[in-house]
Amino acid sequence: MLSSHTLSIAIPRNWVDLYETIWKPEFFPKWASGLSKTPLEHDGNVWRGKGPLGAVKVRFTEHNPFCIMDHYVDTGLSKEIFVPMRIVANGAGSQVLITVFRQPLLSDDRFAQELEMVKQDLQTLHTLLTT
Repeated sequence: MLSSHTLSIAIPRNWVDLYETIWKPEFFPKWASGLSKTPLEHDGNVWRGKGPLGAVKVRFTEHNPFCIMDHYVDTGLSKEIFVPMRIVANGAGSQVLITVFRQPLLSDDRFAQELEMVKQDLQTLHTLLTT
């Protein structure tokens, strides 16, 4: 069993409206620097891009009424990485939650860096949607 850490950020927008704005794979590179620094290109059932460590393939959960935005990242270095992502109601606004699983053999420092990257990405998403 992998250890994990869930990061979240509050965004002052209706949770369903927020989901409808950001669920499409094409939107992710605007804020998710750890996923892809370039536009994602659709290729069958995966999306391809260039992540911080090189080429990535990503599978996304289909559009759904539950505001689930799980995705699966394949960097080619190890097995596919599952990234659970949810948008839930938080009063009149939303809470965006991403769980990061610590991958096998990942050092404490590298895991801390990954958590910091996700934290910064969530802040970028907040800024993008509130300014």
